[in-house]
Amino acid sequence: MARYYLGVDGGGTNCRIRLADENLNTLADASGGRSNLQIEGGEPAFRSITEGTREAFEKAGVDIAETRNTYACFGMAGGRLPSAREAFARRSWPFAAVQVYDDIDIARAGAHGGADGGVIIVGTGSAALAQAAGQRHQAGGWGFHIGDQMSGAILGRELIRRAVEAADGLVSGSPLTEAVVRVLGGSVDAVMDWSFPQDLRPAAPVSDGKAPATLLGRAPAEFGALMPLFFEFFEKGDPVAQELMELELGYIDNYVRWFKARGVTRMAAVGGLGTRLYPQMMARYGDFIVRPMHEPLHGAVILAKQHFPPA
Repeated sequence: MARYYLGVDGGGTNCRIRLADENLNTLADASGGRSNLQIEGGEPAFRSITEGTREAFEKAGVDIAETRNTYACFGMAGGRLPSAREAFARRSWPFAAVQVYDDIDIARAGAHGGADGGVIIVGTGSAALAQAAGQRHQAGGWGFHIGDQMSGAILGRELIRRAVEAADGLVSGSPLTEAVVRVLGGSVDAVMDWSFPQDLRPAAPVSDGKAPATLLGRAPAEFGALMPLFFEFFEKGDPVAQELMELELGYIDNYVRWFKARGVTRMAAVGGLGTRLYPQMMARYGDFIVRPMHEPLHGAVILAKQHFPPA
């Protein structure tokens, strides 16, 4: 009887599905829509994976009935809470068995080929996960407002703050800070207007007569969108870019210490900003920092086989 493994990399805007044989050779890849478990109780994610599974089996030329001999692993955005993962695993799946992980778990498994090691996700958000001596350790990933220190969103926000303070004459500026003000409207007033875009929705209700229930502001990705500009000036030796790079690496330093304190001997980085930072990290951390062996999607397939090994 044939045995198959199916991996899912479920993201906030899209998901990817991979069907593999029992030796983890890829048979077909497919894609679907948004798949964050916190969106509409996971219903869009369920639809995306269901439709993507049919597409993957069709591409591979495998009868869809073989899902009953397929063991699945999902790495899902919005899957940090065990209750969300457990509820999603209990849905009516056609597979032989299903295991749901947080998306950072499949990033770690892919980065280290399923072996021990640590990974940092450094993109619009940021988080860290390690596995050492059979123990799982997780930190960060708490979101833009209270966490995500290593992220492009936080670095972008700090860049805008520095630009505004420089324009006020409180701190030193540079061509980078001038460029930031320019692209956000040309003046500090314009930057402030940018930071609080007009809300076309009805006014938010007041909670307990004290404050609005919601505070409108720019999304994290809009701060992170300044990263290409940051690197353009960093590569030119801009002094403020150099200072902010040191701030960024200082945040990563905290996670490197955290990893080492838990017996981790190697760390990989994934995510757009994390990938871009490899030259700086390799110079700073030496052979502690390694390149990922596989993408997170293949990490999901690896975890599927590890969790459901052949008898």
